[in-house]
Amino acid sequence: MNFRETLKINEKKHLEICNHDCVELAKKFGTPLYVLDEVNIRKISSAFKNTMEKEYGKGGVAYASKAFCAEAIYKIISSEGLFTDVVSGGEIYTAIKAGFDTSKMYFHGNNKTENELLYAVKNNIGTIVVDSLHEMTLIENICLKLNKKQNVLLRINPGVEAHTHHYVQTAKIDSKFGMLISNGDALTGIKKLLNSKNIIFNGLHCHIGSQIFDKNAFTAAIDVVTDFVKKCNIENIKINELNFGGGFGIYYTEEDPKFTCEDYCGYVAHIARCLSEAVERKGIEKPFLMIEPGRAIVGESGLTLYTAGTIKDIKNIRKYVCIDGGMFDNPRYALYKSKYEIVNASKADKNADEIVTIAGKCCESGDLIAENIKLPKNTESGDIIAVLSTGAYNYSMASNYNRNLIPPTVLVNKKCADYIVKPQSYEDLVRNDNIPDWIK
Repeated sequence: MNFRETLKINEKKHLEICNHDCVELAKKFGTPLYVLDEVNIRKISSAFKNTMEKEYGKGGVAYASKAFCAEAIYKIISSEGLFTDVVSGGEIYTAIKAGFDTSKMYFHGNNKTENELLYAVKNNIGTIVVDSLHEMTLIENICLKLNKKQNVLLRINPGVEAHTHHYVQTAKIDSKFGMLISNGDALTGIKKLLNSKNIIFNGLHCHIGSQIFDKNAFTAAIDVVTDFVKKCNIENIKINELNFGGGFGIYYTEEDPKFTCEDYCGYVAHIARCLSEAVERKGIEKPFLMIEPGRAIVGESGLTLYTAGTIKDIKNIRKYVCIDGGMFDNPRYALYKSKYEIVNASKADKNADEIVTIAGKCCESGDLIAENIKLPKNTESGDIIAVLSTGAYNYSMASNYNRNLIPPTVLVNKKCADYIVKPQSYEDLVRNDNIPDWIK
């Protein structure tokens, strides 16, 4: 485990998060249950911001809210002085409802709808990250209709492939994201933006992938992008801002580095130093630097609690430990074969000495959370099973598959624990159902 001050084994031999016994949390709030550590979220957010100020100066940190989106998270992020990036009308709405300053929002997406863009411009979103020529036309028409001007960045594709799962590589040549530098599309896009009367072109955005540990991938992206900036400068095109996205890897299993908060800041420091060196060496005016970590802020800050139910031992084949959740609250194993560290929170001090598969309750053979992981041999029905590092892309990807309820989320700090996403009810499941008159 990647233990920290707020994640450890307590005197009762139970797993504890931020002074709260996980077994007691399960008893009080029920399972399945998402739990988020407010102390760690704030610690990493603050450290990222301070590192940017120390290492670069003229820059900012935006929380990538697709990792976990809820009003309370926006309140925390805002209070820590961060920007945010949003990728849908729903995320914009949630952030606005939480009181987040729209001027500090970046709106992303490869196929934003006209209604979403209209909603963004009406609500004075600070920056729209443009992804295509089609989108430029939509924004221009909306701005003309509303008599408004809109700041934009152009998302470019530097063609740098990060060594990560191919589903989350976003800067390879064959990608739905961004406009390629190599074939001239990016420069064409910039020139179209500069010819717009209502669009203010401010700079460039690129994001090379997710769950990246190799910092050399960022070095390569910075080199390609700054070469492109120099080319733009030669054509009298000024680049005021460079946004290098996020994608910083986190600890999921023993196969990954065990990062402290300071280690996470190494990503920020590396990008800041590389960019500072590149612009000085290439004679480029120092731009405003933005980064967009999401998983790195909330990923390790979260865990999911389940109750073990059926334990099915098929001799000489496999032992299943079945939980009261599954792919409806965590689809990442089914999608990516994502690996997790899993702990019997009720017996956290016991040696994990038996190979088991963690199975969900959905009517799918592929409804698994992990295969061939180790739990204590005396794991039994009723034990609380904790899946670690689920703060990012678990609640945000959850569904009501099989009409299961999406689990609630509880935020904990050293003194308090309360819902930031309340439990669903069966009534919630049928709220939008409708029976047409002709079948009543």
